[in-house]
Amino acid sequence: MSAFSSIVKPALFAFSQKDPEIAHNLIMSQLATASRIPIALQIIQSLFGYSHPSLTREVFGLRFPNPVGLAGGFDKNGAALPALAAMGFGFIEAGGVTKLPQPGLPRPRIFRLPEDQAIINRMGLPSKGADAVVEHLRSANQRMKIPIGWQLAKNKETPLENAAEDYVYTMRALYPYADYFSINVSSPNTPGLRTLQNKEFLLDLVKTVTQESQKFASNTIAKPVLVKLAPDLTSDELDDALASIADGGAQGIIATNTTISRDGLRTKTSETGGLSGRPLAAKSLDMVRAIALRTEGKLPIIGVGGIFHADDAKRMFDAGASLIQIYTSFIYEGPAAVKNIISVLAKSGF
Repeated sequence: MSAFSSIVKPALFAFSQKDPEIAHNLIMSQLATASRIPIALQIIQSLFGYSHPSLTREVFGLRFPNPVGLAGGFDKNGAALPALAAMGFGFIEAGGVTKLPQPGLPRPRIFRLPEDQAIINRMGLPSKGADAVVEHLRSANQRMKIPIGWQLAKNKETPLENAAEDYVYTMRALYPYADYFSINVSSPNTPGLRTLQNKEFLLDLVKTVTQESQKFASNTIAKPVLVKLAPDLTSDELDDALASIADGGAQGIIATNTTISRDGLRTKTSETGGLSGRPLAAKSLDMVRAIALRTEGKLPIIGVGGIFHADDAKRMFDAGASLIQIYTSFIYEGPAAVKNIISVLAKSGF
């Protein structure tokens, strides 16, 4: 048993039992500090880094040193990207970032379900706002060796018909610091946001964002735009969404966000919000498989949901994912989570 499993995690979980966000903020503060200290980054890299040539991937025009990324929502404002990269991630998706600052929903808004290896969150997309995030990135001046994606989100108060303005503003602000962008239309914690997955909104939104990316890129290659979908779409809704994504010119899909379903939970809970972790695995896997089948492999898929170990990752890749992301397993398994997955993949000849 690792020191994290036997000492660190129990202490952190006990310390922040009533409000897990306390633990998250503490860890983020430490990672942000480490991100400014070269020797600290070297130590983290020596402990948790792992590389193997068989793990390298090229997807939507970007080179990934390994296919395991960190999902959006962990580092919302890009405060600790160098330290997270040193932990072995092949790419990081930061954000979601909204155009204007917003506090999110009242705390507590994160709930651990250890028996299920799951988390419920109703963060409500707290963000410092695009301008503040860019100011930090400009002053930090940190060069990253792995692709960094930025998740774009809508302010709670922005009407759906004006949503594209939020996404475009934030994309333009973050353009110099991004390798790709993801459009978050699937968080269950912003009222009405998932309505943007409907065909009457999604096609225009995707088309607007992708065209603006091309305009902003000018004479260089436009940065890829991906769309993050919910796992709770019906078959017809998924068909409509995929048609809009393809016709709008997006370069990929992230499947999936958290679920509002509570099917299969051992823990009795009445907490609202998005559920992630082990209980999401089957739904996300089915969604990735369905998307790969319906798009005939023409759109790369980032699979995310309930991936804890190498076997989970292999199932996602077999279902049609080109890359994967983790989040909840990073919380439960600790800083060695990525190394544990990719080292097994490399040794298995993946």
